[in-house]
Amino acid sequence: MSILIYAEYAEGKFKKTTLELASYAKKIAGETGTTVTALTINANDAATQLGKYGVDKVLNVKSDKLTAFNAKAYADAIKQAAEKESSKIILFNSTTDSLYIAPLVAVALEAGYASNVVAQPVSLSPFQVKRNAFSNKAFNITEITTDVKVLAIGKNSYGVFENAVSATEEEFSPSLNDADFSVKVESSEKVSGKVTIADAEIVVSGGRGLKGPENWGMLEELASVLGAATACSKPVSDLGWRPHSEHVGQTGKPVAANLYIAIGISGAIQHIAGINSSKVKVVINSDADAPFFKVADYGVVGDAFEIVPKLTEKIKAFKAQNS
Repeated sequence: MSILIYAEYAEGKFKKTTLELASYAKKIAGETGTTVTALTINANDAATQLGKYGVDKVLNVKSDKLTAFNAKAYADAIKQAAEKESSKIILFNSTTDSLYIAPLVAVALEAGYASNVVAQPVSLSPFQVKRNAFSNKAFNITEITTDVKVLAIGKNSYGVFENAVSATEEEFSPSLNDADFSVKVESSEKVSGKVTIADAEIVVSGGRGLKGPENWGMLEELASVLGAATACSKPVSDLGWRPHSEHVGQTGKPVAANLYIAIGISGAIQHIAGINSSKVKVVINSDADAPFFKVADYGVVGDAFEIVPKLTEKIKAFKAQNS
């Protein structure tokens, strides 16, 4: 019996969220006297990379059919891996792909499913987990009574911890049927050469206070200095100032960064709900009554066009002195 994780692999490496998932699984495995198995798809050097974080065995699916993401096929492969390993706990991270797959796996295994899990289980018997609720405004304790449990762990909620073991790797060939491929991917476009919102430790986000797309250069420069991803509020993406892929909030991409910097964003409730899991929130706004200040850890009242360039220069100077 083994705890099973789905290890997302892209562009030659495993995502930070996957390493966090492995760390989370290793902790449970230590408490239950079990091992950690990772199911991954078309990965290279998987055992070496995942073994550093406590994964004991890797099941690597090598298939040209699975080069493009396919939720039904991926879910079917994970289900079969769970049955092969007699796994009673199956763990996913909270990326868009994983949140699509996890419920399909839970249904297939007749398992209880808990999303937005933010900590190690409160109790293993009965099995209880702490979850975000009400758009990250509260927590609840959920008890899962089924034999098999499926959990989706919130981004940046546990941390990445090295716990090196000698991992083994074997090629796994699940039986996939034609029905799994009823939806076909014709093409996909991926952002390259920049930090993505999903993987970012720091996010620099702009709103209508920046007055137009021509002023985004100062925000991008700040993000570059910080090694951050750029994001925006819904009105900005609706106006076409920035791509919809950068829209964060309840109706856009959720953000759980270590640092979220909001520049010229008033703080509509939907936006705050989508970024509320971020650990530190910094707000720069000329309106002292902007709602965002009520939830900010740090707030600066002033003109972003004066503050942001000065902040960027200060960070550059600090990095130069401490490099």
